[in-house]
Amino acid sequence: MNTFGKLFTITTFGESHGLGVGVVVDGCPAGLKITEADIQKELNRRKPGQSSITTSRKEDDKIRIMSGVTDGKTTGAPIMMLAENRDARSEDYGQLKEVYRPGHADFTYEAKYGHREWRGGGRASARTTLAQVAAGAIAKKYLKEKLNVEILGFVDQVGEIKAAIDYNKLSLKKVEANPVRCPDEKIAKEMIKFITALKSGGDSTGGAVFAIIKNVPLGLGSPVFDKLPADLAKAMMGINAAKGFEIGSGFRAAEMRGSEHNDRFYTTKGKVRTKTNFAGGVLGGISTGEDIYFRVAFKPTSTIAKAQDTIDRRGKQVVLKAAGRHDPCIVPRAVPIVEAMAALVIMDHYLQWKAYK
Repeated sequence: MNTFGKLFTITTFGESHGLGVGVVVDGCPAGLKITEADIQKELNRRKPGQSSITTSRKEDDKIRIMSGVTDGKTTGAPIMMLAENRDARSEDYGQLKEVYRPGHADFTYEAKYGHREWRGGGRASARTTLAQVAAGAIAKKYLKEKLNVEILGFVDQVGEIKAAIDYNKLSLKKVEANPVRCPDEKIAKEMIKFITALKSGGDSTGGAVFAIIKNVPLGLGSPVFDKLPADLAKAMMGINAAKGFEIGSGFRAAEMRGSEHNDRFYTTKGKVRTKTNFAGGVLGGISTGEDIYFRVAFKPTSTIAKAQDTIDRRGKQVVLKAAGRHDPCIVPRAVPIVEAMAALVIMDHYLQWKAYK
């Protein structure tokens, strides 16, 4: 399936080395002021070629709104957006046509469909996340303007290098202050040095993105199958290279006692709050009104220049040193993708909440 959401839905299309990548957004309320510049601002944070620690592929990712917006406002009709691919260089991938890359979807795609897109990975490429970020930009703008919901992510781990960040003191300016998108400048320098060394050696590394959603309305989500954290988990695990998701205390909850983990209620100015927030802003799958926070772990980029043993399509053992242009660490560019997918989930659940009411 290439469609995500129930009331606020997106359908993405395009491949890494096709003519372009795009998305159709359906269910966006009419009257939202939106421009291509609003979308472009988010895409510029995701696009390749941003710095020496990302892929050297150069794409402007210039977005065009093809429908659903008139006089700068959404009409309620489907919004179609498209960005052309201009620097694909498919010839760099010729050596991969007959070989299965270790850690890559080459093998499973061919096993399922009987063929695969060897030029950059096709739909398995992170290039396709352009569509999610474009759609998420619309959701982020609506949520901020109508509900004051703010979504912000940052890199808190690269390899074994971890940062301890107080997310209450975060700002977009601090996150964007360096190419690795870690707001701790000292730790960021260590991360950049580590990624640069790996890139020189033809290797890659994984990492993690931490995200916060502030001012979430109380009551979003439903019991059992439509729990808000379940949908957030699905959204995050649908991002290329994502390998893990935890919300609130996450796996630390397994080490805690109920007397420690339970968030105690109190009332202030007529509003119910909790003294702690180990639950991560959700109880029983429904938002509590507290901040929602979560982490997403990403694996190392699978296509690397370092020699690896593998097999070709005939089953013959070969050694692969992959060519092409790839991120030595995907997490800095994953930050706006995580934010976009979180926005899509909150937007969809907000419209479901309104319909229920």
